[in-house]
Amino acid sequence: MNIGSVLRQKRKDLRLTLRSVAEKAGVSEGFLSQVENDVNSPSVDTLVKICNAMGIGAGDVLNEAKHLERIIVIRKSEWKDVELPNTGFVTRRFFPPENRKVIDSAILVLEPGKTIPARKDIKNGQEVLCVLKGTIDLVFDSDVYTLLEGDSVHYYSEPQKEMITNKSKGLAIVLWVGTI
Repeated sequence: MNIGSVLRQKRKDLRLTLRSVAEKAGVSEGFLSQVENDVNSPSVDTLVKICNAMGIGAGDVLNEAKHLERIIVIRKSEWKDVELPNTGFVTRRFFPPENRKVIDSAILVLEPGKTIPARKDIKNGQEVLCVLKGTIDLVFDSDVYTLLEGDSVHYYSEPQKEMITNKSKGLAIVLWVGTI
């Protein structure tokens, strides 16, 4: 059960700091951070104290955690009806941010001539790209790797030195997976 991600989202929605909630609940900031990251589980008594510190019900948190999506399927037929904003690309994520713990993943859809910038604030991450449709160029450091439909690549992230560009004349669809 993802109690931690629900607690973190509620705390952020309420614009409360980790420190203020921890102090009110009588727990350390480190422990609360571990709970929010699902590294440590609070006792029922501690969960109630944390929820009371935020002014929310523990039962509501448990209910919401129970109903978090555990699997999301994106069908190929859904790729065709993607509305591309004026940026010329769209990222269709499988899970919302609060449910991403170890890996992140998305379907990237790029119009011809458009570029997707690299993820920010990633250190020691790894990424995998698999071209499902079309052709892309992966700019990595000073090298350019042209990937055709069916090609894939696995690399260590260097956000300041990478980007993905669709230099073809058709739409490109890419499965992207990266560690957090």
